[in-house]
Amino acid sequence: MRFIGITGGIGAGKSEILGYIKKHYSCEIYLADEVAHLVKQPGSRAYEELKELLGRDVIGRDGEIDRGAMADIIFAKPELLEQVNEIVHPAVKEYLMDRLTCAGREGRTALFFVEAALLIECGYLALVDEMWYIYADEAVRRNRLKLSRGYSDEKISRIMSSQLSEEAFRKNCDFVIDNSGDFGQTIRQITQKLVPYNAGEA
Repeated sequence: MRFIGITGGIGAGKSEILGYIKKHYSCEIYLADEVAHLVKQPGSRAYEELKELLGRDVIGRDGEIDRGAMADIIFAKPELLEQVNEIVHPAVKEYLMDRLTCAGREGRTALFFVEAALLIECGYLALVDEMWYIYADEAVRRNRLKLSRGYSDEKISRIMSSQLSEEAFRKNCDFVIDNSGDFGQTIRQITQKLVPYNAGEA
């Protein structure tokens, strides 16, 4: 089984590519943002640590951590962000490694994927077997974000400037998928890379 990280800048099409892989290959796929929400559920260690760090105001009426309230608290005290990350990021890694161990033991799948824009920054190079960079031309990414999310040019520029450069992504990744053009071309790149694995409708 291969543990593969999927990363790339916003608007590159990571979700679309993973949707195709999920449909056509025996695999497990985890989105780091979704796992981060799971590990903050009531009763978890991260939940208790965040409540202690940020105060009870971060707890919503349903008893769960209110992401909006947490964002407001961190916005008011930016120095808390690093402490929050020191709680959440290790919990996400622990969850993923537990799932990876279970998948390997049970032999359910040949491919295990985790996706996030910040995989490299968060130390996943030391965990994955290979890191894939999903690339798309900046103009293409901007157009996608305007059409699909309604983002302004200013918002897009702000987000892109906070992410790794293309050079940094390429330097740290083992494989690059160019998702700038027709998705059929992207599929051909995926197919060639995953030749050892049996593709077929799930």
